[in-house]
Amino acid sequence: MASLISQNITHSIGDEKSKRKTKGEGKEESEKKINRKRKKEHNEENKEVEIKDKKEMEKLENLLFGSLYNPVGFGKDDEDEKRDDGGNDSAMFFVDRVADSALSVYEGDAQLVQEGIVEVEKERKPVWVDDEEEKASIKIATVNRLRKLRKEEGEDVVSGSTYVERLRAQHAKLNPGTEWAQIDYQSRNYSSDDEDSDEEGKHIDDYGSKDVKLVDDILQSNEDLVVKSRAKLLPGLLEYSRLVDANAVDPSNAPINSVQFHKNSQLLLVGGLDKKLRFFQIDGKRNTKIQSIFLEDFPIKKASFLPNGSQVIISGRRKFFHVLDLVKASVDKVGPLVGREEKSLESFEVSPDSDTIAFLGNEGYILLVSTKTKELIGTLKMNGTVRSAAFSDDGQQLLSSGGDGHIYHWDLRTRTCIHKGVDEGSINGTALCTSPNGSLFASGSDSGIVNIYNKQEFLGGKRRPIKAIENLTTKVDFMKFNHDAQILAISSGMKKNSSKLIHIPSFTVFSNWPSPNRAVHYPRCLDFSPHGGFMALGNAAGKVLLYKLHHYHDA
Repeated sequence: MASLISQNITHSIGDEKSKRKTKGEGKEESEKKINRKRKKEHNEENKEVEIKDKKEMEKLENLLFGSLYNPVGFGKDDEDEKRDDGGNDSAMFFVDRVADSALSVYEGDAQLVQEGIVEVEKERKPVWVDDEEEKASIKIATVNRLRKLRKEEGEDVVSGSTYVERLRAQHAKLNPGTEWAQIDYQSRNYSSDDEDSDEEGKHIDDYGSKDVKLVDDILQSNEDLVVKSRAKLLPGLLEYSRLVDANAVDPSNAPINSVQFHKNSQLLLVGGLDKKLRFFQIDGKRNTKIQSIFLEDFPIKKASFLPNGSQVIISGRRKFFHVLDLVKASVDKVGPLVGREEKSLESFEVSPDSDTIAFLGNEGYILLVSTKTKELIGTLKMNGTVRSAAFSDDGQQLLSSGGDGHIYHWDLRTRTCIHKGVDEGSINGTALCTSPNGSLFASGSDSGIVNIYNKQEFLGGKRRPIKAIENLTTKVDFMKFNHDAQILAISSGMKKNSSKLIHIPSFTVFSNWPSPNRAVHYPRCLDFSPHGGFMALGNAAGKVLLYKLHHYHDA
């Protein structure tokens, strides 16, 4: 009896376990089915979102670039739009914004006349040509919608290229465009139909035509309609900041006699009495030194790039001079000049066309040397001693001044003096410079007065200068216009801080330069970068001070 009870108990326990097991397995299967269903629903939602996003992107692209995916035909609309608009008739039409731009490629090829004939006025090469067009043949007589392209009643088959041309002509005929968009539309409107109109009508017509032409010129250009205020430099205070010295990496222990920017705006040449010629890459932060050249027994009085940037002319108080070829990286000694007995060729000027070097010689002689052959090609003779010279902007004329207080204008083509005038208030001229546009020139004297002249007026006989600058009290050693002739720099090496910047449009001096807190020492030379952003000043202490002029955005 006990064994039967124990068997029944074990059987019942086993049945309960099997029931629990089957129940657990069914629960797991149901959970798996639920998870699968959720994943499926999630995937379907993701697909719907992707499809919706894709449709939105296509819709945006169609709006921006025309109907790329679903080109809309005349009289056909999207059914969704119809439902949204509630059957609005305006939805049956659309404006293709791309039509005009697409047609402009061929606007030089054809002009429509009344019969729809295309007149070829200009030949413009297409971007791409389908070679299959010539090989293809299209039957235009058998297709109802193409019969309108026939020019003759019996015409049946045309080539692919002819078919394309006639389709374009037919499109232009159906869509002639808007008359107001034509360039000469307004000028035709303003033109007078009555040839016998009175004078008042003619004046009004001319005035209107001029206005229309002015408006057309503005609308057909992408230039700024309003001149930026920064284009014009204002007088009074100059916006500038002091940067790291240009030669801070390798300063000189002797006075600096020459600084000049290369035409690429980044390379700066520095030369002085320490017999070294240095080159720096100017960025206003590091001013890395690129190279230095030592010239034995040759203290540098002046060094200058040729305007084409290929060579550097180096002079000193010697009978000869040196030429540094930047391309070949070689230094050549030139001189003494044949037929001349000058003991010093320290002062010179280079023509803007890079053809001629003018050395200041003895007894009023100006020696003209070719930059190609480095040989003497001619001389010019003044009455007194020659102290300064400057080339005109085109390099065809030369200005010179000296001990007789006159300014000479020389024609280098004929080697003759074309004009000689008195420099007002000057007994001994010491400096000359011309503006880049050739309209102005400045003359400095040993009394510190700087006269600014209009070149054409001076050549015409007017002796009085436009303005006399009297801010310097000692001999004027150096003068320089910047690239747009809005600033003239003048300096004297005989007195500390004796340097001024002049605002040319108003002929006034910038009152905040040089700064009283930061002395420039004894200025010796100065140069502006090709686009006016940098200004470098070399002084007797062996430093090259670097300034940034905020009015100019480029170096």
